[in-house]
Amino acid sequence: MWWLLWVLAALLVLFCSLDVWYFLHVAAVIVRAWFQPPIWDVTAEQVLQGRVTPRDIDMGHMNNARYLRQCDFARYSLYIRNGVWKALRALGSSLVVGATTMRYRRALCVGEGYELRSRIVTWDDKAFYLEQRFVSTKDGLVCAIMYCKQNVIRSSPDKIMQYLCKRKVECPEFPEDLQHWVNFISASSQTLRAESGLDEKNK
Repeated sequence: MWWLLWVLAALLVLFCSLDVWYFLHVAAVIVRAWFQPPIWDVTAEQVLQGRVTPRDIDMGHMNNARYLRQCDFARYSLYIRNGVWKALRALGSSLVVGATTMRYRRALCVGEGYELRSRIVTWDDKAFYLEQRFVSTKDGLVCAIMYCKQNVIRSSPDKIMQYLCKRKVECPEFPEDLQHWVNFISASSQTLRAESGLDEKNK
């Protein structure tokens, strides 16, 4: 009986101090991705099926933060299946989110199914740029869309693409809406650097 109490106490402490369900979900996504067919085209779209559960909602629809979490899971799966994760490990590099923008168009309600469609749109000398869409399976409407900038640490997108394709790969052109977003990020960075005096220190 005492060991059962100790186990329950340990689980209580674990669930109170960590987001256990998040880590379990990450593990499930990674395991499932390993057993799915690889995606040979690095820029190809990957689709994950989802459904809004009672744990995802506030006021009857999907909580804004849940969209970002589901996008995290989808990127893990995408990078495993298209080989980017393997290239990162081989090159001793990693990815970190540099910026995200989410546009919400219509609420996903509890019980509603959706497809999360993720793809690498293009890249520059420092980062990959991804688009992730939440598409309702009820009527095909794009309910939310996110752009994500993923900075490559200790390497570059070009090196990752050369590792995967065994040749120099030209990056796709930036779509107009994505280019506007990138320009906004650059302008914001310049403003913040000026406010902090970094530009003067680097002269």
